[in-house]
Amino acid sequence: MRISVGDRIPEGSFAVMTSDGPDSLSSADLFGGKKVVLFSVPGAFTPTCSAKHLPGFVEHAAAIKGKGVDTIACIAVNDVFVMDAWGKNQNVGDDVLMLADGNAEYTNALGLGLDASGFGMG
Repeated sequence: MRISVGDRIPEGSFAVMTSDGPDSLSSADLFGGKKVVLFSVPGAFTPTCSAKHLPGFVEHAAAIKGKGVDTIACIAVNDVFVMDAWGKNQNVGDDVLMLADGNAEYTNALGLGLDASGFGMG
């Protein structure tokens, strides 16, 4: 079932890149007691996601965080190395936390799974 307004965010974990290399971040640590804007994209480096989706959040990060948001996070079904490279390519800096969901476990828990095999993705 797809997540809806008012639903409890599912438990799970994400891969994130740190200065020490790949690490795991639990949903409890990400969301617990915080206001988080989480957005999902079909894949890193895809044309529309690279031209519109991610850059819009980077461009407006200060305004979004100015409304009391603690973290802006982007999730995609890619590995942590791809998400890290895409974040660097898009100059996200500390504005957007790049979350890797390599096996689509969290994406599917949210009900946002997508068969993109027709586009060579999956």
